[in-house]
Amino acid sequence: MYQLYELNHAALQPFRAYADALKLAYSNPLNPMSHTAMGRSIAASAELFERTTRRYGKPSFGLDKTTVDFNTVDVHEEVVWRRSFCDLIHFRRDLPAKRKADPKLLLVAPMSGHYATLLRGTVEALLPHCEVYITDWADARMVPMAAGKFDLDDYIEYVVEMLHALGPDTHVVGVCQPSVPVLAAVALMEARGDRFVPATMTLMGGPIDTRSNPTAVNELAQTKDLNWFRENVIMQVPWPNPGFMRDVYPGFLQLSGFMMMNLDKHITAHKDFFRHLVKNDGDSAEKHRDFYDEYLAVMDLTAEFYLQTVDTVFIRHSLPKGEMTHRGEPVDPAAIRKVALFTVEGENDDISGLGQTKAAHDLSVNIPKDRRAHYVQPKVGHYGVFNGSRFRSEIVPRMVDFMRSFPKARGSNAKLRLVDSASN
Repeated sequence: MYQLYELNHAALQPFRAYADALKLAYSNPLNPMSHTAMGRSIAASAELFERTTRRYGKPSFGLDKTTVDFNTVDVHEEVVWRRSFCDLIHFRRDLPAKRKADPKLLLVAPMSGHYATLLRGTVEALLPHCEVYITDWADARMVPMAAGKFDLDDYIEYVVEMLHALGPDTHVVGVCQPSVPVLAAVALMEARGDRFVPATMTLMGGPIDTRSNPTAVNELAQTKDLNWFRENVIMQVPWPNPGFMRDVYPGFLQLSGFMMMNLDKHITAHKDFFRHLVKNDGDSAEKHRDFYDEYLAVMDLTAEFYLQTVDTVFIRHSLPKGEMTHRGEPVDPAAIRKVALFTVEGENDDISGLGQTKAAHDLSVNIPKDRRAHYVQPKVGHYGVFNGSRFRSEIVPRMVDFMRSFPKARGSNAKLRLVDSASN
C-alpha cells in the first residue's frame, strides 16, 4: 500500500503543477478575470485541488521573537543534544546576563504522526516564562536502516538522557502520547536514586490509563489483537527514501484515522475555505492554510515503537496494572517521591478521555498531596489542552505557577501556590 500511495502521489504531480499554474493565472491582478466571481472560483478550485493532493513537508517553528518582562527579545533555535531518532532543540532567548533564570523546561512532544511543530503554539506561549527545550522526533522514513531500531524502551531512555543533559532542577512536560514514557522515565530515575530527576512533571491529555472513559481510539485497540496491527498497518518504506526497507507505521495512515474521526468538520472547513477564496476573504483563508499546513504534515513511526506502544498502553494497560517493565526493570510510579506532579485534561477530549491522565495520581501514591495538582480545562477538546486561546490564558499560568512553586525536586522549602483548579 505504501508503494501504491507513493505511485499515486507521483502520478498526480503534473496535475498539481497545472493546478498551481491555473491558480496563479486566475489570481493575478493583471488578469481581468481575477476580479470576477468566476475567475476567483477557478483559482479557488485549483488551489483546493493542489492543497488536497500535495505532500506537506516538515514545517518550521518560525519563532524568532518573544516578549519577556514587557520587552521584545530575539529567539534562536539551537540543537543541544542529538541522537539518530531525535534532536533536542533549545529556544535560546537573548536575555540580560544578570537576569534571574527562568524555569528550565523539557517539553516532550508527541511521537504520534505529527511533527514537534504541532506544539508551536505551546512553545510560543511558554517562551515568555521558561527556558524551553523541545524534542524534535525524526521521521522514520528519513532514518537509514543502519541507524538501528527504535522502540518504546529507547524512547524512555532518550527522555532520561535528555534530563541528564539538561542537569538538575529541570521541569518536564509530556503532551499526550509522551505522558506514559515520561512517567515511566521519572519512575525509573526515582527508583535508581538518580540525582537528575526533574523538579516537576506535568502530564497533559495523556493515555495513562485508557480503561477510564475510553474513546473511539481506545476502543479500536481493544477490538483488535497485536497481530492485526502488525499485518494491517505496518509497511516498508519505499525507495528512494533514506529509510528504504525500514518497517514503519506510515504517517498517512495515522492522518487518515484522525481525519475520519471528524470527517464532517474537515469537509465543512474545506467548503468554507473555498467560499472565503471566492469572496476574497484573505484573512480567513490564511488561517485555514496555517492550520492545515501543520495538520496535514505527518511523519512515519518505527514499527517497533508503534507496536510496543499499542500493546503496552492500549491493549494490555501495563502501566496502571503494575506490569510495565523497561528492559526487564519494573516501572513503578509508587517510587516517585521527590517530583511534584501536575496533570491537565480537556473537558471534551475525544482522544484521551477524562480521567485517563488523572490516573497518574492514583499510581504515584507516594507523592505528597501538597506536591500535586489536577486541572480540567472546560470547553476544550484534545488540541485545546496544549494550544489555543484558553491554553494561553488559563492553562499556561497554572503550569508556570506550579513550576515556580517547586524550583527543585523535593527537599526545597518551596510551598505550593497553585490553589485554583477544577478538581483535586
